[in-house]
Amino acid sequence: MIRSFPRTRPWRLVLAGAAAVATVLLVQSTALADPTPVPTPVVPGAPGLPGPVTDLGKPGDSMTTLKATPDVAPAGKKMTLTGTGLPANKDVTIVWMTASVRWVLDPKPDSLDYVGRKVDKFGVKLATARTDANGALKADLKVPVDFGGLHDIYAVVDGIQVAKGGFLVERVVTISPKRGPVGTPITVTVQGMGSPTYESVGGVLWDNRFTGSVSANTTRGLATFKIRAAGPPGTHWIELGGSSHTVPYLNMVQSPVPWTDGHRLKFTVTKDAGAPPNRLEWPKQIKPTIDAKTTLLEANLDPKSTATVKLDSTSGPILSKVSLTAAGLVPSAPVDLVWSTVVGNRVNCTGTCWNFVSVPLGRGTAGADGSLTSAVTIPDGLGGWHVIQVVQAGQVKAQVPYFVKRTFVKAPKVVKAGQPFIVELKGVGWTQIDNTVAVTYDNAYIGYACGFNSNGYVRIQLFATGEPGTHLIDLYPLLYTQQPAYPYSQLGMVPLLGWATDAPGLSAGYELPAFRLAIKVVK
Repeated sequence: MIRSFPRTRPWRLVLAGAAAVATVLLVQSTALADPTPVPTPVVPGAPGLPGPVTDLGKPGDSMTTLKATPDVAPAGKKMTLTGTGLPANKDVTIVWMTASVRWVLDPKPDSLDYVGRKVDKFGVKLATARTDANGALKADLKVPVDFGGLHDIYAVVDGIQVAKGGFLVERVVTISPKRGPVGTPITVTVQGMGSPTYESVGGVLWDNRFTGSVSANTTRGLATFKIRAAGPPGTHWIELGGSSHTVPYLNMVQSPVPWTDGHRLKFTVTKDAGAPPNRLEWPKQIKPTIDAKTTLLEANLDPKSTATVKLDSTSGPILSKVSLTAAGLVPSAPVDLVWSTVVGNRVNCTGTCWNFVSVPLGRGTAGADGSLTSAVTIPDGLGGWHVIQVVQAGQVKAQVPYFVKRTFVKAPKVVKAGQPFIVELKGVGWTQIDNTVAVTYDNAYIGYACGFNSNGYVRIQLFATGEPGTHLIDLYPLLYTQQPAYPYSQLGMVPLLGWATDAPGLSAGYELPAFRLAIKVVK
């Protein structure tokens, strides 16, 4: 269900039925954190490790070859490992080299910056086998469900590597369904995305038009995403190719990793059944792995306070009604509720680019037992993580985070060919994770829109093009990597097609949707 809001609406400041006069306090942000790899979240449906983590052992003085037959195949296929010249009548641990990939983020009180990825390599125990009296080894196994690309395999006896081989996990791409009317959601499944840089990103094309990029860092090589069928009835082509630097790498077969070359799949558009209804798609429910929240400050926090504050909901769109309950306040004393946000932008930014803003939500009085219950209306402004502060005598007694979700405002349903039209959103944020949306028209990436300078309100001007009939507009999450400019951060400035399962913001609780919109173009 899409929730619509008027284009503009004044602040609504509510506490115990009393309206408060807004005053704005600007405070320069100076606190910074260091970029750090964040723990990988648990993503429903993502494969686990192909075995328990194990010691690789030490290289032996002489090592033989461990042969895999076949040595190239997709995950789940049968393979046989053989070796000769190994110690006789010995238990052998088969060690499969794999990796984990973590997003590197820089969480700060006034922003959350995307830095890149960190890859950690290690071995897992794939199986145990035993050599015969002649030192020969044979083990029938299945190709692990794991990252794609090359993997080393070791035979380890008594902590010593006695043989080494290799295996290449092939990339497999499938789609479902394979035919349907305009607007049909097409699920694309990719098994075997790699962990190294040049193998970790795929560029997606629809009829030779760049749609966006996909990765499978936190889902261990398994990428699942959706695009929609666009264009006139007939045959259309989806291509997923290697894209090392985010955009498609068109001669990947000549690169050092040719196995990531393009996969092309046919989809048949059967008819134009009319524009599908506008809707939002949300990511899977994923528990964040870091607690960092923007605007959660220690400044002016009473170090002696034991007060607590809770909300009956920790996320929602602008203008949501939230019930607040506080305890442990100074009894029978005045209380201010304050919304903490920021104001500014990143354009030509040097020094202080944006500041904290404290917006009064209202005033009240704590009860004789130090408690307070109030209804709060979430302001119409920037999306993302904010904080509601409970203040007495000028000091913050307690604070609680709240996440403002993006919402659709409006877009036309019918537009004349060649005419401009407007798409409006609310609740767009300001960090590198959530300050922008990427826009595609009939699966062609045409640019992005930002909501920081406009306080979360985004007004995108587009033009109706193409033949009369249904045309699709999709808005995806985007990583804004231009300011600050961290070196070589993949996936920046393009549609994140895997936003629902493999995006940096999921580790920090950023619940960002894709907007699925459509118009009818007429003469």
